[in-house]
Amino acid sequence: MYGTPAEDGRGAQPLSAGPLASQRLHPERLRSQRLGPPHLEACLRLDRRSLGGLWSREQWATELHEPRRPGVGIGPGGTLVAMACGWLILEELHVTLVAVDPPWRRQGLGRRVLADLLAEGRGRGAERATLEVARGNAPARALYREAGFREAGCRRGYYRNGDDALIQWRQLRP
Repeated sequence: MYGTPAEDGRGAQPLSAGPLASQRLHPERLRSQRLGPPHLEACLRLDRRSLGGLWSREQWATELHEPRRPGVGIGPGGTLVAMACGWLILEELHVTLVAVDPPWRRQGLGRRVLADLLAEGRGRGAERATLEVARGNAPARALYREAGFREAGCRRGYYRNGDDALIQWRQLRP
């Protein structure tokens, strides 16, 4: 599932932040790998392309450095085209982000990085996972529903644009 662990124990060979490789590659042939500090530039670029720059450089540096914040990425030719990140808090994995580069969407990459992140959390002792998703984000809600998440509440006006966040949970262990 992942590449060979790097010396810091968080990832494999760094993904470059260069231009996208040829999209003639089949998504199923792309390998997942753990994200770590060497992936900072690639994460920043995918964040800008996919999410409009949700996190700052400093936030990404923290995310990639903290051992309790697992991340998984997929990309061809050293380029990051999908990623999922989380935060391990006691026995819970809080999914903080799932992003897929727009030209690579609807090819199963979001499903793969989310599944890999959930497996990572389960392997590190998480018993359940949680996340927030915008009420109006139908594709993300469908992805999370397919991954076994169920709605458990709502945070009114949670996002900067005023959208509500739906709180979702799923068990990782029986």
